[in-house]
Amino acid sequence: MQDADKGVAADLDGTDLRIGIVQARFNEPITQALAKACIAELEALGVALKHIKHVTVPGALEVPVALNAMAQSDRYDALVALGCIIRGETYHFELVANESGQGVTRISLDHELPVANAILTVENEAQAWARAEEKGRDAARVAVEMANLLEHLTGPLLPRRPAAPAPRLRAVATRPSRRPAARAKPRCRACTNG
Repeated sequence: MQDADKGVAADLDGTDLRIGIVQARFNEPITQALAKACIAELEALGVALKHIKHVTVPGALEVPVALNAMAQSDRYDALVALGCIIRGETYHFELVANESGQGVTRISLDHELPVANAILTVENEAQAWARAEEKGRDAARVAVEMANLLEHLTGPLLPRRPAAPAPRLRAVATRPSRRPAARAKPRCRACTNG
């Protein structure tokens, strides 16, 4: 909802965050406005321009594919989906809106990676223009806030004192940080011993 009370964000420090943006080119002047507002807000929140990867895809249905590739790369703290779907005279609007939305959500849940969804679904071009700048900024804020929240929730666990001496099995350390600098190199799928 436009101009809604969104509450006060907890942590909007984008320093050292790496953000991936996937922008649909369909309705490009509007999606360019979304991207411009999003990138400007990310920079205002402390995300370095060199840590923002911005790619484009043909339309909203292709956004989840690119998001998935970015999520699998393990290089990003959060992702942003940008697009604009304007209702036409056929059922195609519902199909594109529903499928792109489900795809974006699935990427976020499957990879446990925040994805800010700023794919506009509007009745007409005037509604899209009225929302583009605000939704672009909102997407940046959501990406930064959720990246910081997930880092807090899934960061290193506090050490626990064992009740009895633990048998010498495979050592399990703390959970890895979601920050790229702390990530280990991915293992080969064929390897079982690391």
